[in-house]
Amino acid sequence: MKVQLIRYNSENDYTDGMFIVDGKFICYSIEDEQRSKKVWGETCIPNGTYDIALRREGRFHTRYISKFGSFHKGMLCVSNAPNWKLVTKEMSFQYILIHIGNDDDDTAGCLLTGLTANAEKGYIGQSTDAYRKLYPLISGALLKGEQVRIEVSTL
Repeated sequence: MKVQLIRYNSENDYTDGMFIVDGKFICYSIEDEQRSKKVWGETCIPNGTYDIALRREGRFHTRYISKFGSFHKGMLCVSNAPNWKLVTKEMSFQYILIHIGNDDDDTAGCLLTGLTANAEKGYIGQSTDAYRKLYPLISGALLKGEQVRIEVSTL
């Protein structure tokens, strides 16, 4: 499975993108803004290729079990180092999740999903519906034992 996050717009407070799975558009994304130096909770992850795995611990996992029931198999966590870390030459992150939310206030570096996007307002809508569309594709592959990687790039 090939997962891509293609960023197409970056403003002072947010970055807009699209999730593409095996060449097919699935949904929009929104993240924090791009920065050359990390500011905690206000910086998106750098472009690159990272692993996605199911994280079955933490408050998001507990919340999503309550919200989604048996649909939820674990949080989609993006990392490239032990302990759920994402480390590049310039920056280090931890617990970068793919989850629901509508704007940069709903993320601390995580990738949010949406079926609608308003780049002028820094907002994505129908986030839960988008998550329900993207999540089973990735979690299904992971549960079959496939390695899933996400390639993050900017147009």
